[in-house]
Amino acid sequence: MSVEERIREALSGVIDPELGVSIVDLGLIYDVRYEDGVAEIEMTLTSPGCPLAPLIDRKVRDSLNKITEITELTVELVWDPPWSKDLMSEELRAELGID
Repeated sequence: MSVEERIREALSGVIDPELGVSIVDLGLIYDVRYEDGVAEIEMTLTSPGCPLAPLIDRKVRDSLNKITEITELTVELVWDPPWSKDLMSEELRAELGID
């Protein structure tokens, strides 16, 4: 498994504290890049005013601390494109009954 795949797997274990589901399944992770020890995560939140942003950021960072190949980590919050329910995984939408 590549480092990038391991990063994505680790991120899938990060649970949104309000909704109780993976931030990956929610569609909050927009991009994962890894090269020569440097990992860059581009993500969003369900709303720009999310009061749990610092907690989610810490959980993302903590989940990636276990990947020893990462020597530098950047987590960038972006708002374009804005998050929508369409970004959720098909499985989560089906589980929640969202078309």
